[in-house]
Amino acid sequence: MEIRIGIANTGRELSFETSEPAADVKKSLASALDAGATHVTFSDTKGNSYVVPTASLAYVELGTEESRRVGFVA
Repeated sequence: MEIRIGIANTGRELSFETSEPAADVKKSLASALDAGATHVTFSDTKGNSYVVPTASLAYVELGTEESRRVGFVA
């Protein structure tokens, strides 16, 4: 699943692929925002971790969970 995160006062967005289900990402993000946490952490399929300050979150866009199709459709 692709995640795109907009950060306030930044010209670029953070975009990466993760193997976590969308429900888990939503739950961890919502619990961090509800608890007043200063940062939220995400990890991608390559093992990289991203720490994003919650005060600077402009938006979080979650892509679809289905994998991309390769090849021709008859």
